[in-house]
Amino acid sequence: MKFKNKLSAILASVVLMASACDSFLDVNENPNNPEDAPISGLMTNSTYETALNIFRGGSATSNYVQYLASPNPGSSSDIMDPSDFSGTWFSLYNVMTDLDVIIKKSEENGANHYKGAAQILMALNLGMTVDFFGDVPFSQSFNFETVTPAYDDDQELYRRVLELLDEGIANLQGQTSISMGNDDFIYQGNVANWIKFGNTLKARFLLHTKGTSAYSESELLAAVNAGFTSSNDDASVSFFEQRFNPWAQVAINNSNLLLGGWISEQFVEALDGTSYPTVDPRLPLMIGTTDEGEFVGTVNGAGRGNAPEQGARSTLIPGQFYTSTQSPILIATFAELKFIEAEAALQNDRARAYSAYLAGIEAHMDMLGVADAEKASYLADPSVSMGAANLTLADIMKEKWVALFLHPETWNDARRFDYSYKNMTLPENLNPDLNGQYIRRLAYPDSEVSRNGDNVPSVTLLDRIWWNQ
Repeated sequence: MKFKNKLSAILASVVLMASACDSFLDVNENPNNPEDAPISGLMTNSTYETALNIFRGGSATSNYVQYLASPNPGSSSDIMDPSDFSGTWFSLYNVMTDLDVIIKKSEENGANHYKGAAQILMALNLGMTVDFFGDVPFSQSFNFETVTPAYDDDQELYRRVLELLDEGIANLQGQTSISMGNDDFIYQGNVANWIKFGNTLKARFLLHTKGTSAYSESELLAAVNAGFTSSNDDASVSFFEQRFNPWAQVAINNSNLLLGGWISEQFVEALDGTSYPTVDPRLPLMIGTTDEGEFVGTVNGAGRGNAPEQGARSTLIPGQFYTSTQSPILIATFAELKFIEAEAALQNDRARAYSAYLAGIEAHMDMLGVADAEKASYLADPSVSMGAANLTLADIMKEKWVALFLHPETWNDARRFDYSYKNMTLPENLNPDLNGQYIRRLAYPDSEVSRNGDNVPSVTLLDRIWWNQ
């Protein structure tokens, strides 16, 4: 409790500092880069807001991968219409702006551990931005010499993402003049965990390149070996009394009839024994039942259909692992890393792939608190424990899809996997401009088109990110 109180106090001071900058938004200065901005406060805000960017990304994409569905028919989030994600765009760039300041101030002061952590967070936020939008501004984004920065090539930016991770890991391994502490909301200054986090992210981003000339299985597995070794290493930000986990707020809002967090029929049927032979014991720990005590999903694009009452469909409900007010937002987990390892090793080391696949399932079940007997029963089912010789990519992707519930990384997986999850179908009332195909990228924000339109690339929602060609 003392630690949470400290975090609350730190966050409150950062929010006040940010609020004090609001009156300067109309002048040609960067309000996030005051000359005396303390590196500690910037780190607090950057770690906290990075976690919120994971939520924002998950909120934007969870309907696309059919975790969630809209209760209203033809909702743009369901039918893959172009949506304006200006808020998400600004949030990503605001964090990267602060991280750029941390990097520069760290260089001035020899604060190599701050610099290394900031480089890892920069890689994460930049990588997410590229994964969502493709070509984006970066090289001209933080000098404030132009308000219309050029767009950089998405493949070149990916090289920069991987360089930032390598540079960050190296800086964390060296000496530092200033050490991180409770101003770091992710690891509270634990440098060894930051190094594992950097390697885990390196494995994540390298996996995206599978199938391209940039892919290296050996490099990816080396990053896995240096990454998380248990769920105790997970990168996350926990919440506290003054600020709820945002997924908890979605669940609370829904219970108050501000509808959101309705569960897709695809997700329910993947875990209730409909699409796969066994019932997954994680289902009641992740979502709620109807008023009749049943799990019933909503068809993406169709809305509530013939069940207008709210209690006739499953939703996110308050108080579960993902939706308790003080639940963490998971940025990267050991479970994810094991599924990355399983996919990477599948072609050349099936024994390693199978072991990692089972370890990923077990890690996620332990995270949710699945009872030992239920876990053992699920893992013993032949459809889950099929043996190394029979393990397929589809098996790995299905279990990873469950384990990364509500996380934006799943949309990268879905696009790489060509949305080939068992029984996943296009939503009803699909955006006709998609020509019967799944969405491949987010539209550039309206705010960017209006103020930097000459530089914004001309793309459609079907144009693929470089690694998804």
